[in-house]
Amino acid sequence: MRFWEKWEKEQEELKAKGQYIPKPLEHLDFHDHFDHEHYRFATLSTRSNFWLYMKGGGKWMFLMLFVLSVPIHFMMASSSHQSLWFFTKRSLIEYYSWFLGVPLLCWALGSFVIRFLPKWWLRPSRGPLWEFNRRSGMVTLFDYDNNGAYKKHGSIGEIVAPFYEFDAYLSTHPDRQGLPMNFLYLAHRYRDIKFSLADLVPMDSLAEPHFALWDFLQNYMDTSRPLPDVPSLEKYRPLDPVTAAHDQRSGRNPRYWIDMDDDSFKTKLKDTLSRIGAIDTLSRPNLMARHVEYTD
Repeated sequence: MRFWEKWEKEQEELKAKGQYIPKPLEHLDFHDHFDHEHYRFATLSTRSNFWLYMKGGGKWMFLMLFVLSVPIHFMMASSSHQSLWFFTKRSLIEYYSWFLGVPLLCWALGSFVIRFLPKWWLRPSRGPLWEFNRRSGMVTLFDYDNNGAYKKHGSIGEIVAPFYEFDAYLSTHPDRQGLPMNFLYLAHRYRDIKFSLADLVPMDSLAEPHFALWDFLQNYMDTSRPLPDVPSLEKYRPLDPVTAAHDQRSGRNPRYWIDMDDDSFKTKLKDTLSRIGAIDTLSRPNLMARHVEYTD
């Protein structure tokens, strides 16, 4: 937050002096917006994700395999009739050149492209995936099938429904080790509409982070209450009437997050994680049970 505030001030000063030069990727719309009016989510393009995965996956694989290779190498060398130098030289040529060389090459190539060729690799996706609109109270899913209209004309379909008609549920699936992993879904109560929120909170063996996300979305969409007090929304709080009135009554420091020192932020983060771990979602009364009958 401090970095971007400083950067924005510098850009404004340059514009005032007539010295501003647009950045190479400044014109691109990445389709994601999070403010006092709507929360619109989009991913990067397939090309962008490819290079990010190449860099991150190559780095992770190389470091993991390198750490495992060191003790294994000396164990095998000690049982070999060859000298350590000859065994190491042979292993580098016949084994490590591809076992470690391939992930190292992926790491290096991905890092080079991301660092020096941003115009080539950084691309927005074709559009957003979904949007929560606090102002209108609606949820929008963007349909890229759209009965073939997108392929023909590039027309993105929109599936729109009120937020209060969506229910949240956890879907639990085993991972490769058989451990239960949770995903949060939103499902429309009356139509065949559902979507995953795994992009916000990835699969986890714990259910509490998903419960907390559902609470966050409900608070965000409730216009009778102020915006959730999170760092990314701080600069938008004066723009939301209910939030601005709440902050004025409570005397909230408008720079509460951005002026917070690092140690205080770490303490606040630790406290938040502790509160998420103790969330009381499962002990709350099911208000919908008064109005609907659940069937398997």
